[in-house]
Amino acid sequence: MKIAILDTFSGISGDMVIGALISAGLPLEYLDSELKKLKLDGYKLSHSIVQKQSITAVKFDVQLIEESGHSHKHEEKNHSESHHHVHGRTYKEIVRIIDESELSQYVKEVSKKIFEIIGEAEAKIHNVKLEQVHFHEIGAIDSIIDIVGCAIGLEYFNVKEIFSSVIPLGRGFVETQHGKMPVPAPATIEILKDYPVTFLDIPFELTTPTGAGIVKALSKGLIDYQRVKVSNIGYGAGSKNIPEIPNLFRLMIGEYVEGFSIDESYIIETNIDDMNPEFYPYVIERLLNAGAHDAYLVPIIMKKGRPGIILSTLCEANLLEEILKIIYRETTTLGVRILKIDRRKLIRDSEIVKTKFGDVKVKVILTESGKKYVPEFEECKKIAIGKNVPISEVYNEIIKLNS
Repeated sequence: MKIAILDTFSGISGDMVIGALISAGLPLEYLDSELKKLKLDGYKLSHSIVQKQSITAVKFDVQLIEESGHSHKHEEKNHSESHHHVHGRTYKEIVRIIDESELSQYVKEVSKKIFEIIGEAEAKIHNVKLEQVHFHEIGAIDSIIDIVGCAIGLEYFNVKEIFSSVIPLGRGFVETQHGKMPVPAPATIEILKDYPVTFLDIPFELTTPTGAGIVKALSKGLIDYQRVKVSNIGYGAGSKNIPEIPNLFRLMIGEYVEGFSIDESYIIETNIDDMNPEFYPYVIERLLNAGAHDAYLVPIIMKKGRPGIILSTLCEANLLEEILKIIYRETTTLGVRILKIDRRKLIRDSEIVKTKFGDVKVKVILTESGKKYVPEFEECKKIAIGKNVPISEVYNEIIKLNS
């Protein structure tokens, strides 16, 4: 299974990510043809080979073509400098542009997820609803291209999981359309709340809101480098020359060395003996819809012989606060136990296989002895109803593939 590592030793911005994708092997022609599905006019893609502290990298640019026929480059230098010209769009407009495009469903969903995370941060800072957020920086054509282009590149490399290093932030102030703003920009630090960051004594904006949005939307957390075999490496260049460090973003694409992956997760437990049992299915549904890996109930006998329930929830680190909010809001608990764990998973993917019932989507588990095909219940249920056969017969047909 392909994974990507966002190595943000000098920060991250949208154009640096695209540069790194091109450097890693994404053809500019493919990127350009896919972006045309957005049906946006007035721009031209370009890239150049540059060096930062003797490291060769790709500098990606979007040239905006004005009505007069002249063009000028837009570069995501920082939250303010990148867009002196205002090409603002609302969140709803951007979602509509993406939804009405002919891009793949994966690219649409990833792009909208990044925009939603950035939009929610802007909405909180400006005290407005998400639908009312009017983007200037990320509503411009070049930033739309950066975000959608990131999704296109990840799909091109068939990346299934994404990790990052700790996100570095600079210091100082920058001029923006709202006046002088501190570094990191309010939107950047709001997006990266609850994510590991480090503050460097460098007077530049190292990580932009777009870069922060990409990390927060896509990364499963920090990477354990010892478990990965890297196959593609790309360097994307920023616009500044920083004396202390090369102004580069490094993208690494590879696969797990072992037949399993490990991620950092949390188990949240609470004992409850005074809640209406009719509420439990609703609570579990809310937890799963919020992104929990699992939520389940265990019957127990509590002090004084009272029957009760342990509500257990398994979630990733970046969802911990949201899961806690749901538990406190929807249950009668007065406190919880939080256990930090490593979750070890066999590498899995999905494939379309041919059976006597036609093409069927199945789970594929990668083991030491090879592939193991596992039925997907909902897929088997759909076939069983459509073909009017027992669901067990559909299951057995898939399991036979392992013989």
